[in-house]
Amino acid sequence: MTNLLWLQGGACSGNTMSFLNAEEPSAVDLVTDFGVNVLWHPSLGMELGNDVRKLLDDLVAGRKTLDVFVFEGSVIRAPGGTGNWNRFCGRPMAEWVKELSAVAGFVVAIGDCATWGGIPATAPNPSDSTGLQFLKKQHGGFLGAGFRSKAGLPVINIPGCPAHPDWITQIVVALATGRGGDLALDGYQRPTTFFTSFTQTGCTRNMHFAYKVSTKEFGQRNGCLFYDLGCRGPFTRSPCNRILWNRQSSKTRAGHPCLGCTEPEFPHHDLAPGTVFATPMTLGLPNEVPVGMNKRSYLTVVAAGKAAAPDWSKDDMFVV
Repeated sequence: MTNLLWLQGGACSGNTMSFLNAEEPSAVDLVTDFGVNVLWHPSLGMELGNDVRKLLDDLVAGRKTLDVFVFEGSVIRAPGGTGNWNRFCGRPMAEWVKELSAVAGFVVAIGDCATWGGIPATAPNPSDSTGLQFLKKQHGGFLGAGFRSKAGLPVINIPGCPAHPDWITQIVVALATGRGGDLALDGYQRPTTFFTSFTQTGCTRNMHFAYKVSTKEFGQRNGCLFYDLGCRGPFTRSPCNRILWNRQSSKTRAGHPCLGCTEPEFPHHDLAPGTVFATPMTLGLPNEVPVGMNKRSYLTVVAAGKAAAPDWSKDDMFVV
């Protein structure tokens, strides 16, 4: 039996809603097939008030074992570092986070707010929000760069706005079945099984990307979304076009640009005017080019691709 506690800080509950739609495995499968004992969850827990407080006190004191501590949402430190803008069970949530993390076998941050601070941490960040172990790209966050759980791992980050439900449940299964030590994490502490390839991998518009056939409207089934609508698929590590949402689609398949929500800079450019659903350009060349290329080689490839684009590359030739 694996004891799991899920708490929520500065969040919209989007990751909870995503989690409850998991299919491989489902949230129910975690309990019935993999021995996960959900001690409490803000949307699922039956306990209220003093009963929740007693559970938390027992976990912190070691009277009950906490195997997996899941946190959704940013850690709110305002005002003045007290955390009093987000109180829970009579105390600042930040205090519970620190104490529960110290006794947990594994600590898992779900979604951008918990991993990097997300939208709440966007400048000017009035709530003084941060992620558990990162603030945007800066290592440290709320728990500090040196934090390790009782199992010896740093915070396991599963980013996304929201995170795909199966990313969440499959990592929980790994922890519940004793394979937590086998998890390989990248430099931002994301499981490499999900966050090695780019969103562009598997994108049905890769042909249009190669030939620089662009679309300027949302919802179109042909044309690349990168050149004019700011798609961040070439820069974003996620399997969104390999592990489809609802087993059906993805943003790019539905004609919407990738927002880059699994990267620590999200929301990108701090939502400055002219940067949302747009590709910032200088002299007709994107200010950012795909990872692994320099601007000179990218310009050569673009020119060659555009010149070689066949007529059929502009046709509406696939179904999303």
